[in-house]
Amino acid sequence: MEGLHDLIGVEGGDISWWQMSLRAALVFVIGVMIVRIAATRAFGKWSALDIILAVVVGSNLGRAMTGNAPFVATLVATAVLMALHELLVRASARWSWLSLVTKGRSVRLVDDGAPIESAMRRAGIGERDLRLALRSAGHADLDDVQSVTLERNGDITVVERQPHREPSC
Repeated sequence: MEGLHDLIGVEGGDISWWQMSLRAALVFVIGVMIVRIAATRAFGKWSALDIILAVVVGSNLGRAMTGNAPFVATLVATAVLMALHELLVRASARWSWLSLVTKGRSVRLVDDGAPIESAMRRAGIGERDLRLALRSAGHADLDDVQSVTLERNGDITVVERQPHREPSC
């Protein structure tokens, strides 16, 4: 450990520009390895769990880089957080109640072409947001739409109305 401190400096002490640069390079390489272990699941879909993890990981890695926290202990703590995140993700896939806690639930915003104003207010979706989602899905107005749903990951899904068919004889 003494050799490592000779290279990267001592926590809480003054560190030179090259020691901070070496810390930055080490944090970057180790951070990339940690995120790669977590794969795209951790940073591809931004649930509340993912956002909190990203903020905490960024804070930890920044403190390790600048010498405001013990280098090795901070990297180990960050790896433990990533492992806990992976455990929660896998458990959420297995138990739907935990998935609701960690990822939330989808919200129906339009049903049978009619906006559900109370749901839109609770979800923080205004009429302009709804119109944007309709245009993005290729629809001019609600007459073309069966339903619109705000998904757990923040996407807005538009399901178009199916044309009525006459029964065949």
